[in-house]
This record gives sequence, C-alpha cells and structure tokens, in this order.
Amino acid sequence: MDTTAALQLAPAPSTQASNVYDRLREDLLSGRLAPSRKLQMRVLIEMYQTGQTPLREALNRLTADGLVEVREQRGFYVRDISRAELAELTKTRCWVESLALRESMAASTPPWEEQLLLAQHRLGRTPRSLNQTEFEDNPEWERLHRIYHRTLIGHCGSASLVAFCGQLADQLYRYRRLSIRKAFPSRHVGDEHLAITNAVMSGDADEAVKLLTAHYQKTADVILQDEAIFPELRREQQLG
Repeated sequence: MDTTAALQLAPAPSTQASNVYDRLREDLLSGRLAPSRKLQMRVLIEMYQTGQTPLREALNRLTADGLVEVREQRGFYVRDISRAELAELTKTRCWVESLALRESMAASTPPWEEQLLLAQHRLGRTPRSLNQTEFEDNPEWERLHRIYHRTLIGHCGSASLVAFCGQLADQLYRYRRLSIRKAFPSRHVGDEHLAITNAVMSGDADEAVKLLTAHYQKTADVILQDEAIFPELRREQQLG
C-alpha cells in the first residue's frame, strides 16, 4: 500500500481524539483508572494505541468534564475523590435536577409521559445484576438507568441544563461504582424509580422532587458511610 492510500485509511485526528475520549471516559467512570492515578502519556499512548496529539485533546476534554485534573508541573491525574466533593456534587445535582424536573412537568405532553413510562418499564424489567447470588454488573441496566433519568428531566426546555445535569451524573457515577456492591443487596431502586414515575404521572411536582432528591441522597449516604472508600471514617470513629 502506498503512502497516499495509507493516509486515506488512517482515522482523522478529530476521530482519533473522540475515540480515545470515549474509551478513557469509560475507564474513568468504571474505576478501571483509579482516583488520583497519574495519567502518564507514554503509558496511555500504548494502552489506547493512539498518538500524543489526540490523547492530549481527549485529556483536555475530560478535564473540562471534571473527570481529570491537571496538576501544575506534574501533568494529568485521575480526579481524586473526597467526602466533601461527594456531598457537594449530590447537593448540586438535587438542586438543578429539581428545577429541570419541575420544568419538564410544567411542560408535560402525552408523548413525553409515554417516553417516561416506557423508560421506567424497560428499566424495571431489566435485572440490576447478572448474577442472582452475588453482584455482577449489568451494562444494559446502566444504559437504561441513564435513559430513564435523562428522560425524567429532558422535557425542561433547556439543552444546557440537561447537559450540566449529565456532567454531574458522570462525576457522581464514579462514586457510585465504588460502592455499588455494598448497596446492592438491600437497595430496591426499582421501587424508588416507580414511585418517582407515579408522582410525575399524577402531576404532583412537590412529591416527585422530594422522591428524586431522596433517591440521590440515599445513594450518597451509602457511599459516605463506606470505610473501604473513605478509610478516614475508621480513624475518626476510633478517635471519637
């Protein structure tokens, strides 16, 4: 193959950057790239089979998303986790999604209600775990879960607000992934989603917002109490 043909077959730089961005983002959200890990360029270039320019572009986008941080004179790192950040992110998500949900309900239409009912129905019929005896993550449940929550607020009339809510959801997803095995046995999230949907269908915005914020706060509380994620909890209990 001559050089011209090879160049024609090679992915465009923007396509390479998008591809690396998607793969890095998934590894960051899933926890495969652990919090506070240094993201060494030479290692990532080999890991993702890409060049330095598209990799740097992807890392800059992930920095803007709040999943990666730049430390002066030290390079890129996976954003660290903390109880303070988790509490702040949860509070902010409750604020902005409460607004988005109220606006969606105020502008309610039959097609939107049908989409929400369908999203909740599909999510409710999908098992959270692929294994009944011990937790094994079901990627399809995660996909439908994201669709459900996006549909819930997606009729608010503001693409910017929905995008910001999605960014907060991504940052909180990292925390949820760290504690999901602990919460799975006792958490009945399907009942929580159904209750939220019923409140929306009945037109009770106050109840729907109350249930949605309680849903998010319950997730945060489980994580905030997990000593495996925050070892300082054990030390604080010993000192107290």
